[in-house]
Amino acid sequence: MQKENAVNTTHREHDPAAPSREEIRERLVSRAASLQPLLRDEAARGEADRAVPPEVVDALSGAGVFRLLTPKRYGGHETDLRTLTEVSAALGKGDGSAAWVGMIIAVTNWLACLFPEKAQEEVFGADPDARVTGVAAPTGMGERVPGGWRVTGRWSYNSGAPYATWAAVGALLQNADGAVEDQALVLIPASELTIQDTWFTGGMRATAGNTLIGHNVFVPEHRVLSVPAASEGLYPRSNPDETLYGATFGPMLLLCLAGPLLGLGRAALDVVVEAAASKPLSFTVHVRQADSVGIQMLVAEAALKLETAELHIRHAVDEVDRAAAAGRPLDYDARARIRARAGFAAQQVVAAIGTLLDAHGSAGFADASPLQRIWRDANTAARHAGLVPAVGLEVYGKSLLGVGERMSLMV
Repeated sequence: MQKENAVNTTHREHDPAAPSREEIRERLVSRAASLQPLLRDEAARGEADRAVPPEVVDALSGAGVFRLLTPKRYGGHETDLRTLTEVSAALGKGDGSAAWVGMIIAVTNWLACLFPEKAQEEVFGADPDARVTGVAAPTGMGERVPGGWRVTGRWSYNSGAPYATWAAVGALLQNADGAVEDQALVLIPASELTIQDTWFTGGMRATAGNTLIGHNVFVPEHRVLSVPAASEGLYPRSNPDETLYGATFGPMLLLCLAGPLLGLGRAALDVVVEAAASKPLSFTVHVRQADSVGIQMLVAEAALKLETAELHIRHAVDEVDRAAAAGRPLDYDARARIRARAGFAAQQVVAAIGTLLDAHGSAGFADASPLQRIWRDANTAARHAGLVPAVGLEVYGKSLLGVGERMSLMV
């Protein structure tokens, strides 16, 4: 695979001449944006193959996408959630599936850094270009054995499965009596799992979100992360100075999903605005859609919906990054509000794209039009379990009303 052209990420306080975090972010986002022509050109091929093409994977690697949240001590950029969001949004303007795969690998690499140092060394020490993917749902079962756990399970919707070197998958851990004692994420080398080709979908087809299968896989104790503990900010990592890896668990794994959606929304707006300059509005006197007050209003409405989504996500990711930099976890009420914002923003993007298709017309559903793929990808991505709006609203509503019941660990 092509090696990335590394960005100097030394802290400014150690070297006054080093670039600031904002300058590093701008550079990485610019690199991602430069890939948009390639992503657009390869999007149809990715859909047909149901996997992001190798050339695109190489380009993502070369642009530093997979290393966005990997520690500097392993050659990563160790940036922040804001950078991940803006990079994946830039990629999403080119292709939703490529953006999703890049985002998933970057954030699951972050997740791997919450594990003890020994696990991190096994993943990144041996291979700085390691790519971790995962499935948080606890659809595996672990039995206690000397030194760790014996895990068996099937994990579906593992986006980026063909490109992974490791997987972080969910499991319920049983004690000697067979009772469940914990819910965990376990790190397993991809070579110890098999992939079943199950990803046949209407949207996000190139993410290759197939099913991982493991049977009696041994997982040592240091490659186990308790999800209930992590959801409360208790990580077994051993480098407290790396504040990125103190970021709050639920918000990191939820808000990361918004970046590709924001990019898809921006792409749809660009396509419709460009077409409106020459596309006639059939059965009217308007030779250009752009001359119609009705179309003008639809485009403005869609643009405002996208801006609403961006403002919610930007506010939320900055809140997560500020808390991480300060070395403090977000309290439950803040996390509940962020969970609601993520789902609400996703729905705003979906609504905006629908409005834009109303303006553009049925031509947007032609195979040759990128709008039909944008519409399918956004509607698929927005229905990820972490973005279900009803769950976010219930969690936030309970928080606002002082109802103590907690109905999800992913908050």
